[in-house]
Amino acid sequence: MRKRKAKLNYRRIVLRLPDLDHSKMAVLNSLTSPGSRRVYQFAINQFITWYCSEPRLAFNRIVVVRYRMYLESRRLAANTINQQLAAVRRLAHEAADAGLLSPDLAAGISRVKGVKQLGQRSGNWLSLEQSSEVLSRARGDLMREKRDYAMLALLFGCGLRRSELVGLEMSDVQQRQEHWAIVDLIGKGGHIRTVPIPEWAKRALDEWTVAAGIRDGKIFRRVSRTGKLWAKRSPRTWSGTWSRAAAKKRGWSASRRTICGERVRSCAIRVAGRSNRFNFCSATPRCRRPNDTWAASRT
Repeated sequence: MRKRKAKLNYRRIVLRLPDLDHSKMAVLNSLTSPGSRRVYQFAINQFITWYCSEPRLAFNRIVVVRYRMYLESRRLAANTINQQLAAVRRLAHEAADAGLLSPDLAAGISRVKGVKQLGQRSGNWLSLEQSSEVLSRARGDLMREKRDYAMLALLFGCGLRRSELVGLEMSDVQQRQEHWAIVDLIGKGGHIRTVPIPEWAKRALDEWTVAAGIRDGKIFRRVSRTGKLWAKRSPRTWSGTWSRAAAKKRGWSASRRTICGERVRSCAIRVAGRSNRFNFCSATPRCRRPNDTWAASRT
């Protein structure tokens, strides 16, 4: 009998720019969080730029290892390098699922190890005295000052992210069990949580909403120099402007990551239990949680 010819494997080992764009769109469509989508898109674009900068024999494990060495030569942090490699691994898996890359090459890329993390970076955290200084500097009688103080009060008092802060609406702030809270807040990764609001932060929020005449829609909006509202919403990138201005008054670094964003969240007041009381946590050095005395001083 005549033997059947084995079917040829038409899966490629070299990805061109259209194939990389198709795989990138597949990766981005598989992500639900806008933040993760933005980070993965940036990481994949960085890899495509490096990959297409010179001719490559194949998209395989050796090429990804060379890319890791390139990232290390730029003296990037270990977390940043591992995040970039995670995006490249996801790109290889999507290319293999779409039939654009050999499964053996995708498996080899997935075995590329990340950079070993030795210890933990201390970061640039705000102390309790610095947090109080920021709040006191931001307070004033102008419309912008009332808005800035209310935003800082929610950042410090509730531990919100910047995207969560600028996306707050009046309907999100509700009273539950005789306490004010941000109900059903959709955060990073689609996680839903309810965040209690301290009394001093709620008073700062009421001062801003009453002065601006806001009854529905977005809470924090743009304010002109004459004190009039410009728009009904504020972009996420705008939230670093007023915090850097408050930092310059104090003489601190004007970095956005130092004063707002995740750095402010690390210094924010966390609520323990239903009693809405504040405790100081000394379990981890990265956590900075004001106690009852400090919270009462803000009232």
